[in-house]
Amino acid sequence: MSDHQAPHAFVIGWPIAHSRSPLIHNYWLETLGISGSYERVAIRPEALAEFLATFSDKGFVGGNVTLPHKEMAYALCAQASPDATRLKAVNTLWTESGKLFGDNTDIAGFLSSLDEDVRDWDKSCEKAVVIGAGGAARAVVYALMSRCHPHIALVNRSRARGEDLIALIQNIDPKQSIALHDFADLPECLAGADLLVNTTSLGMTNQPKLVIDLAPLPAHAAVADIVYVPLETELLVAAQARGLRTSGGLGMLLHQAVPGFARWFGQRPTVTPELRALIARDILDAR
Repeated sequence: MSDHQAPHAFVIGWPIAHSRSPLIHNYWLETLGISGSYERVAIRPEALAEFLATFSDKGFVGGNVTLPHKEMAYALCAQASPDATRLKAVNTLWTESGKLFGDNTDIAGFLSSLDEDVRDWDKSCEKAVVIGAGGAARAVVYALMSRCHPHIALVNRSRARGEDLIALIQNIDPKQSIALHDFADLPECLAGADLLVNTTSLGMTNQPKLVIDLAPLPAHAAVADIVYVPLETELLVAAQARGLRTSGGLGMLLHQAVPGFARWFGQRPTVTPELRALIARDILDAR
């Protein structure tokens, strides 16, 4: 493929400067010997519709979607995968016959990361606590219910947004046990929980802290945080201090990227220790 025909992909969000997706995809392009590029594009929410309608004209074959665009991007798709349709959120876009298509690879990305970091976590996951009710929470809750159907205690500051997520989940599976709680209920929620997952940006660099007393968690519990900047959030450090098993956000970031790359660039890449080390070093160097 000549350079002028080489595929180009993007990641959009607002803000977007923190995204390591270009480093991941350009690493794969180089190691696989594929001509092409992948770049960050900062898109304000009010400019999303225009960008998605015209990105093919700019030479892009598709791209990734991150905060705060996942739900709005889904609404703008002509067609979406079954998972994305159930969750009404996309993180991966492409075009077919001039129409916008979307998928949600966060589900598989989260499960692959947790499987990698916390072996056999799903063998005894009867109760999970999920913090947050945004697009990432949709993927995490759906991933948990599709794997092991635990009771899910959903903790969110906005009751309206939390109720929207519960309605969405119960529409997918009316038998799924899920209940909404305020942050004041966290100690009660954590008691007896097998898994705690933070799906919010709390604890991310330059964001408010996520302050949680993990004492009520049982000794066998695992703690996951989808935040990957910093690599080890205060939540994960506190969990490790208690001897709990943990999973950080870097694994989810890497694994969710695989299907999109395969679609845009024609080869399925792998998540290697070398790639993980490259992204980790870049995050640490940016401090």
